Amino acid sequence: MIRLVSRRSNDVTYFTRDSALELEGLRGGGPGWWLRGEGDTRDPSDVSRVLVTSERSKVVGYDLIVAAPRPISILLAIDPSRGAGVIGAHRASVRAAIDYFEDRALVVRDRRHGEDREESATWEGIVAFTHGVNRHGEPHLHDHVLVGARPEGHSNVLDSRALFAHARAADALYRASLRHELASRTSWAAWRSFEGIERVVGLDEGYRALWSGHHRDRGEKLSWTRDETVRSWSGDLTRFESLGVVPVTRRERNVLDEHRFAGALEGRDDVARRHLITAWADAAPFGQDARDLTRQVDEIYPGLRSRGGVYEPTIPVRDARMIGVVRDHGPRPLGRGQFAEWRERSIENSRSRGGRSR
Repeated sequence: MIRLVSRRSNDVTYFTRDSALELEGLRGGGPGWWLRGEGDTRDPSDVSRVLVTSERSKVVGYDLIVAAPRPISILLAIDPSRGAGVIGAHRASVRAAIDYFEDRALVVRDRRHGEDREESATWEGIVAFTHGVNRHGEPHLHDHVLVGARPEGHSNVLDSRALFAHARAADALYRASLRHELASRTSWAAWRSFEGIERVVGLDEGYRALWSGHHRDRGEKLSWTRDETVRSWSGDLTRFESLGVVPVTRRERNVLDEHRFAGALEGRDDVARRHLITAWADAAPFGQDARDLTRQVDEIYPGLRSRGGVYEPTIPVRDARMIGVVRDHGPRPLGRGQFAEWRERSIENSRSRGGRSR
């Protein structure tokens, strides 16, 4: 899950002082990069300008922590020759997640005539810092994305409830984009199992056990050089024990897992666009381009596109799963994106055809 950390101080030296040398040579330039705005990412005065707030708010901004699944981070240690592609895939997917936040979750509440209204907004500046290790020196590709509490052109701060409400969808979109981008930029392919476990095709599970990321203590902040990092990872690899490779359960890369999609909506009273984005992204085993994904959802559910924020329009679960459409018309075209058609093999659909699945 993308972590959202509220910031009450504009002291950004934690980011500007860390050169993240563990990724030197794999990442173009230093750790800092601008998604919007410009300046020296090593200069605290330039970076802190993105953290803006109102006179009444104590929160100056947010640190959106976007982390790659463990197996993809591990590729930095075992295949550094493709490290640049891995980092490029990650950064492209970070941008996709932030674009989603800005499109659907960045709203300002404005009370007029006794009614609360939500107005869409835009961040004036967005800066991110890419790091490659955790506090225990394990491979851990992640970004800290800094944004302000007060959007551009507004006197009030953003509605933080909307950020948290859309965090799960943004995270699912990031991971689906990352699976897609990794295959486009490297020879590796990432996939998501029906149980929701992110894996890399052909990657031994022993690597996940070697660098589990789970520790009792938080550890100290590390500032290693690239050489020190490589030596540490090489030392870790001497303890590697093979646990085997988990076989890919579905190899078709242009298939949306309709069972995974339908299961994600089970038990809900109603369904908003963010729930569909989450379900769709998680049901694409090999991922999908983020723009294609959101476009296809909007083509199939046009009535849910109109408004973001906390109170998005909703539809019944039955309509979200398109049971009636498939029962009456068969597989429905999914538009111009990656996936060719939709099939809903639900219990209700099966019963309507005498127990036979389409």
